[in-house]
Amino acid sequence: MVGEARDPESDAGPLDGLTVLDLSRVLVGPFCTMQLGDLGAEVIKVERPGQGDQTRTWVPPAFSKGAGGSGGSNESGDDNENDGSASAYYVSVNRNKRSIQLDLTTEAGRAVVRDLAREADVLVENFRVGKMAEWDLDYGDLVDENPGLVYCAISGYGEWGPDRDEPAYDIMMQARGGFMSFTGVEGGPPVRIGVALADVGAGMYATQAILAALLERELGDGRGQKIDVSLLDGQAAWTSYMATNYFASGEPPGRMGSKHPNIVPYRAFETADDYVVVACSSDRFWPPLCEALDRPDLLADERFEKNEGRVRNREALDRELEETFAALSTDEAVATLKEHDVPASRVRDVSEVFADPQIEARDMLAEAEHPTAGTVRFPGSPMHFSRTPTTVRRHPPALGEHTESVLREYGYGDGDIDELRGRGAIPE
Repeated sequence: MVGEARDPESDAGPLDGLTVLDLSRVLVGPFCTMQLGDLGAEVIKVERPGQGDQTRTWVPPAFSKGAGGSGGSNESGDDNENDGSASAYYVSVNRNKRSIQLDLTTEAGRAVVRDLAREADVLVENFRVGKMAEWDLDYGDLVDENPGLVYCAISGYGEWGPDRDEPAYDIMMQARGGFMSFTGVEGGPPVRIGVALADVGAGMYATQAILAALLERELGDGRGQKIDVSLLDGQAAWTSYMATNYFASGEPPGRMGSKHPNIVPYRAFETADDYVVVACSSDRFWPPLCEALDRPDLLADERFEKNEGRVRNREALDRELEETFAALSTDEAVATLKEHDVPASRVRDVSEVFADPQIEARDMLAEAEHPTAGTVRFPGSPMHFSRTPTTVRRHPPALGEHTESVLREYGYGDGDIDELRGRGAIPE
């Protein structure tokens, strides 16, 4: 907790000592709670008996001991919880958590959640708006017994507004939030950004809000509060300079491929064998770019001297640069640009990204031993601290792997656990 003395030799994360009750599923909530787990919080993931998080069955691919060795890919498409494998999607956002099975459609299951919430610091849920209130598990139902609880509700549209009850999925949010209007090539169809950006973005905002609420709790009177995060709000916020460009000009931005509306040249150019990305982000890079490409004529052209002129004369400059880059291989282009200190890169796929010595040096490829699937690998945490490290302390859990151990920690004895089984709250 904030203000507590820490052992300088400890490997505990900065949120060590905090407990997070994770009632979320799929991506946005689990991404949030994974970050809290990476930061050292104790995360208890509540899952549906026999089914678990939906992403457990989103296969292929999956990690499996039986497919090409430990941690290989299972392409069978079978239910991974039954065959011992682990869905790659589930693995991606559920490390550093413990899994318990609870049927929240039963009163006995909901009573267990109330017991856990009584001692939790944070609760995260992403059910449809109104579902937690229907179960008497909303913030107002829990705060009297735990005034310090930070309760984060994540939904598609938020808890108020005309669309609060509508379903929401990432591709819908990328469309409705404006991103697909300016993503894709000029004159082409709308394109979804390749990762579920609406979910990941809202998950990041949820994490940020939770940390702010925890700090306010510590600096204030010890009370928590309810946080409301929506995917659509996150997308609207992330339109950033695209939105303010519109507010300033009155013209909604359109699809430009890899080009930038405010900076030229700042895009991917086709080479003789692939592509090179050039980021001439300030006027200081313009002379060395022309020198690297042996184009003194462009440097002498007054139209291109300043970025404003290059933006206004984008089409003319693009034609010249496209012709020049088309005569070079990608390796030649990258080498000469880097030699002249011009920001540039070829476009790499994921296999190349995680073979990068820089990524390796930053510990951005992590792995854990899964009890049934063998070695599972996933991107590491990008948060690096000088004293309180982020570490992979727990593998992404098997479904219900910690049900009994967690219940016993909260005072449930053998008879209590048997009773929960008899009432259908946990599986036999």
